[in-house]
Amino acid sequence: MSDIPRSSKSVCIVHTSKSAYSETFIQSHIHHLPAKVLVLYGLEMLTHQGNGDKPLVPRSLRIASRWCATLRRYFTRSTSHAKFTCGSELDALSAFVLKRFLHSHKVDVVLAEYGPTGVAVMDACMKARVPLVVHFHGFDAHNDLVLEPYTSHYLRMFVCASAIIAVSRHMEKQLLQLGAPREKVHYNVCGVDIDQFKDGHPDKNPPVFITVGRFVDKKAPHLTLLAFRKVLERCPSARLVMIADGPLLEPCRHIVYALRMTHAVEFLGPKNHNEVAETMRGARSFVQHSVTTRYGDSEGTPVGILEAGASGLPVVSTRHAGITDVVIENRTGFLVNEFDVDGMAEHMIQLAKKPDLALEMGQRARKHIEDNFSMQKSIHNLWNIILKCIHKG
Repeated sequence: MSDIPRSSKSVCIVHTSKSAYSETFIQSHIHHLPAKVLVLYGLEMLTHQGNGDKPLVPRSLRIASRWCATLRRYFTRSTSHAKFTCGSELDALSAFVLKRFLHSHKVDVVLAEYGPTGVAVMDACMKARVPLVVHFHGFDAHNDLVLEPYTSHYLRMFVCASAIIAVSRHMEKQLLQLGAPREKVHYNVCGVDIDQFKDGHPDKNPPVFITVGRFVDKKAPHLTLLAFRKVLERCPSARLVMIADGPLLEPCRHIVYALRMTHAVEFLGPKNHNEVAETMRGARSFVQHSVTTRYGDSEGTPVGILEAGASGLPVVSTRHAGITDVVIENRTGFLVNEFDVDGMAEHMIQLAKKPDLALEMGQRARKHIEDNFSMQKSIHNLWNIILKCIHKG
């Protein structure tokens, strides 16, 4: 991010897990924001990453605090405190320690990754008088299993927070419907490193289709497999490479075996950025059949689709969430309705048989991502939002 001047401001990023390989967008914030960045992770036990990974609250003190809370609830015969600490704000001790941490490290702003994280830290931020920016990413804005217990907490957080960030227009509308004030909601798609993802030559590659994304319901890898089975019937030389893991991986292996596609489908497991970029350079097209689940879960804007476009690959996907923001239909890729397996297969067959079309669409995709969705642009927009929140106080 060489064109963004370094700042003396201090940003504390709070997220749930230290090493979720799929959360590349969080890592980009940690490594590329032009400020002094402090990182806390693990809401059950807030831990300072990079400082020996020490919990802010020592384990012995936490145990003592929980015993005191249990005794207090027993003698007051009240369950309100239990509801307060389970799945919402930090417990009183953690909030107090977080407030002291923010003061002692002269933190200028807190960036909470995911809505529930924002809920957890909002009281500490208010007491410390530190602006809070809450970055939503996907499930936290759509999944009914999250919204049911958190909606009332979100309403309070929308008042406390200085800014709310949505990664798709679809999510932006959802957050407004949930009660976020229009003036606080900012649209900013997570960007892609266009210097790392590049140099794809889909016209020169064999008909290899690639998908990168966790094996979970909303990414529907099983539907991609059903579409690919139809592709094989007309293009026997086609191949499908699937990168990542997740709870649906084993069922997908079963589908491949049952449909006799073991010779044509390869499961590579999780791969790092360099490995993903290299695999994309050898592909004809990127595919992903994202859907809205019966419990409302939905994508934000899938980073894999951005990386594919930057690599010069056409995308075959669904009209779902932020995908429609970044794929120009029939120009940089093909989109079908959710669950339209036949339509997806037809577009994959078209690209398998027409390498020149894949090149033409891929070149347009590269230009589109380069102009609009680079990591540099995304970080620049995020940093401007953060600066405005700091200056407002």
